[in-house]
Amino acid sequence: MKIKDILATGRLSVSFEIFPPKADAPFGPVMEAAGRLARQHPSFMSVTYGAAGGAKANTVDIAAFVQACGVPALAHLTCLSATRESIADEISRLRAAGIENVLCLRGDAANGSPAPGCFNYAVDLVRALKPSNFCLGGACYPECHPECEHIEDDIAHLREKVEAGLDFVTTQMFFDNNIFYRYLSKLRDRGVTVPVIAGIMPVTNGRQIARICRISGTYLPSRFKAIVDRFGDSPAAMADAGVAYATEQIVDLFANGVNAVHVYTMNKPEVAERIMANLRGIL
Repeated sequence: MKIKDILATGRLSVSFEIFPPKADAPFGPVMEAAGRLARQHPSFMSVTYGAAGGAKANTVDIAAFVQACGVPALAHLTCLSATRESIADEISRLRAAGIENVLCLRGDAANGSPAPGCFNYAVDLVRALKPSNFCLGGACYPECHPECEHIEDDIAHLREKVEAGLDFVTTQMFFDNNIFYRYLSKLRDRGVTVPVIAGIMPVTNGRQIARICRISGTYLPSRFKAIVDRFGDSPAAMADAGVAYATEQIVDLFANGVNAVHVYTMNKPEVAERIMANLRGIL
């Protein structure tokens, strides 16, 4: 089933993300996590695309497994340093596996810069895939893309991707819902009308915070910092607090008319299970 059709129903939607194992890591635990996540009956599950090595090769296999579990799969696809031939090969693999949904991403260059003659931006991938009849998703950044200086420019780039053929977009994680509400208002004011799925990351250990801030520059509200300061050194307490905080974010989003939430599970089905248990009456 295509994600744009799921979103068009207007029903409350919770989806999950899972990532393939690294090239030297065992495959079994990821498949086990995917199966447990699927048993929570999410609206769909996305499968990330590794930067190099075996990880990206496993994306289609895991996405096919997710669909065999009865859950629509969203396969990530990155294009930086890819050739049109390699993208055509990925399209063939996705079609053969019955995957209908693709998240179009630029990705990171392995050597810091794209190879000559290859895709430079996600919009190039959107244009290449649009004739293939996939449901196409993209990424967006409520606090601005780390490589973009001004939010207005970042929104202009997003609008270009939408005009090229995106059917929906999913946000980077955020920990202050007001940031998302302001961003969504800006998108609508600037003519970006496709569904926007809110990305939520449950933080269940204190070590995650430093990495999150280093990679994305995400703003951490004082209330969230207080939780980490108080409970970050206790794994059990931080897990409880992280699940509670993420649940509260999701409830607030639903209460304010945001119908679709994407949970970055970090391959931890137990976290997703606890969040879904908290939301059972609402969903």
